[in-house]
Amino acid sequence: MTDQELIERIRALSHPLEPRPTAVAARLVPLPDVRAVLFDIYGTLFISAAGDIGTGLAVDGDSAFRAALEAVGLPPGGGAELLTRAIEAEHARKRAAGIDHPEVDIVAIWRAVLERLGLSAPETTLRRLALEYELRVNPVWPMPGLAETIDALRRRGLRLGVVSNAQFFTPLLFPAFLGRSLEELGFAPGLCFYSWRVGIAKPSRRLYDLAAAELARQGIEPRQVLYVGNDRRNDIWPADRVGFRTGLFAGDARSLRLREDDPRCRAVQPTCVFKTLPQIPECCAR
Repeated sequence: MTDQELIERIRALSHPLEPRPTAVAARLVPLPDVRAVLFDIYGTLFISAAGDIGTGLAVDGDSAFRAALEAVGLPPGGGAELLTRAIEAEHARKRAAGIDHPEVDIVAIWRAVLERLGLSAPETTLRRLALEYELRVNPVWPMPGLAETIDALRRRGLRLGVVSNAQFFTPLLFPAFLGRSLEELGFAPGLCFYSWRVGIAKPSRRLYDLAAAELARQGIEPRQVLYVGNDRRNDIWPADRVGFRTGLFAGDARSLRLREDDPRCRAVQPTCVFKTLPQIPECCAR
């Protein structure tokens, strides 16, 4: 399938979601010297039923597994355990190679799953299969105020980027729901760092180090960067270690991850706490 066809499938399989309130209070701090804002995607820019990218998080994915196979014209055999095992095997292989927080290429994982079922499919079918399953186990919808927030930050002249656990279909959420690609929204392609491209997932520092290095080439220091995410371990802790200012997004109970039992998180406090996306440009006003 083409990207446009995948975008149409995202729209067809999606339905409106509303954020669930949290008890965490907002803490807004003026950040007039910030020159760049980087975002996590799942649970921050988009409401996520799983609270993160959902391929490895499905509680009961068997029906979604079979429905995804049927949707692409393949016999609906097996179950989600095959997918979980394939992901775990790839994680183990990468850990043995010294990668602390490995990420998979979900298209390659589905290819391996089909082989276990005695099936095969071209790349275009594998891409759709991955998307069909993900949207069934992890429905997503734009967080309230998403487009307005991005537009406000862009009008302030801030550099915009992404540091997120993701798969190939993740950037397609933006044209699917907002009618504009990330680049059309004002995100710099060179400032978008996705786990599946690097082969390493958060909370590894690797994605953040790559972002910091690119920003340094543009003359932007770490303290001039605000990173916003919903997970204190995956987002706030590594971003803080790199030297970024941090904003904990506490706008949806599905995705808010306080990690209060994690000693790494107890030692780090976010610069700001946001309850809504429109609060972000308020703090970045010059």
